[in-house]
Amino acid sequence: MYGAVYDSEGKTHEIHDLKIQALKEIIEDNPNENFLVAYNFKSDLERLKKAFSKAIVLSKSGSELDKWNKGHIKLLLAHPMSAGHGLNAQYGGSIIVWFGLNWSLELYQQFNARLHRQGQTKPVRVIHIVAKGGIDERVLLALKNKAKTQYDLIEYLKYESLSSRTSLQKQKEIK
Repeated sequence: MYGAVYDSEGKTHEIHDLKIQALKEIIEDNPNENFLVAYNFKSDLERLKKAFSKAIVLSKSGSELDKWNKGHIKLLLAHPMSAGHGLNAQYGGSIIVWFGLNWSLELYQQFNARLHRQGQTKPVRVIHIVAKGGIDERVLLALKNKAKTQYDLIEYLKYESLSSRTSLQKQKEIK
């Protein structure tokens, strides 16, 4: 179940605000923390801005990062495609909240890496707001499966590389 849907004319219709309420609870439960919030759809961004009037949206230029890294932004809203690569945001906070997931493992991992980098002084927490029975459950499972497949492939390639080197070394010793 989605929090909002688009109709055939592109207008947004809110179905429920459970994910907004969940984010409010996360913020209330962590009053001394700053939050980097990932959204996926324009309708999510509009709903977030409406519910959190003091939230700052990360622009394409990333000019807000200086204030974020100084701890002056409590709630930074960012789309993973805009904030997935090359941004150093590890000084502003240690909590990422995925309000809206997407299917890309690369964007997911890169976005999480914005806080989990050298210079981060706290453990990074990644929180997923997932509506039970909704598409986010399937997306999260797909991301986990993609990550496992990627890990298994890398481990296999490491093993094959090591086996090849060992075999070559044995061949050299025989000669």
